Amino acid sequence: MDIFTRIKLPIVDELKEFDIFFRTHLKSNVPILSIIINYLIKNKGKQLRPILVLLSAKLFGEINKSSYVAASLIEYLHTATLIHDDIVDNSYERRGVFSVNALWKNKISVLVGDYLLAKGLLIAIDNNEHRLLNIISEAVKEMSEGELLQVEKARKIDISEKLYYEIISKKTATLFASSALIGAITTTNNESYLKLMKEFGHSIGMAFQIKDDLFDFINDNNTGKPAGNDLREQKYTLPLIYAINNASDKDKTKAFSLLKKIKYDFSYIDDLKLIIEKYGGFEYTQNKLNDFVAKAKKILIELPKNEINVSLQLLTDYISSREK
Repeated sequence: MDIFTRIKLPIVDELKEFDIFFRTHLKSNVPILSIIINYLIKNKGKQLRPILVLLSAKLFGEINKSSYVAASLIEYLHTATLIHDDIVDNSYERRGVFSVNALWKNKISVLVGDYLLAKGLLIAIDNNEHRLLNIISEAVKEMSEGELLQVEKARKIDISEKLYYEIISKKTATLFASSALIGAITTTNNESYLKLMKEFGHSIGMAFQIKDDLFDFINDNNTGKPAGNDLREQKYTLPLIYAINNASDKDKTKAFSLLKKIKYDFSYIDDLKLIIEKYGGFEYTQNKLNDFVAKAKKILIELPKNEINVSLQLLTDYISSREK
């Protein structure tokens, strides 16, 4: 049994219920919208975030309707942000298949993303889940700020490690933190537990993004997203940031020159990787990833000891060792 199957084992039945709940509330009478929704469902990912919601809920009690609302809200929001991200990044591939904007162009893609976001907000309002709505609204704000901050800093010739952490905290870790938090809220009122769950989600979210940073330098990374996508967009990831901040003036100048060339010819990445390896950028990044994983596991020690806790430990391991 692979690790991802083991993670889901305690919530197999609940995931089936979630799938029905999610699909039922996503139906539309608009033909083109139905076609695109079916395409998205057919090519859905591992649904890591709704799984985190349901595990977080069951850690403290029985999964209920509020838990399904929370998981659906997260999945609607996440899917909407992926569609919008592909438009912003001019990316025509997602999970190894054509992205929505590649098939239906930007105008329709923007509207589909907006529709999914609206569906998420409405499902919370219709079920009087105002606390969930408040948390997710804050997450949307943080994610938007993170993306805009990254776009703004991509124009600079360098970036500090501190700013990098601020960006990925907002644009990636926020949604993981919100997933763990709103799942737990549906089954417990213990504020200490809720705080710990938010911190746990944030830690694995940071690890998730740092792992993605490493994938960007691997040609056959199995992610379904082209290697070097961040480099082409002039997004500075942790291996590069660390190398540049520790490189000699000569190598730093060379790295910046290679970055400009990579935007148009990805073959230059091998030369850039040599500079990153020379200054320990990949090793440093892996160590930082391990630090966030260790922090997440330390938090789990303070939470209820049951089969769900074991699944969350496995989820943490999966995020750090995944190949896609």
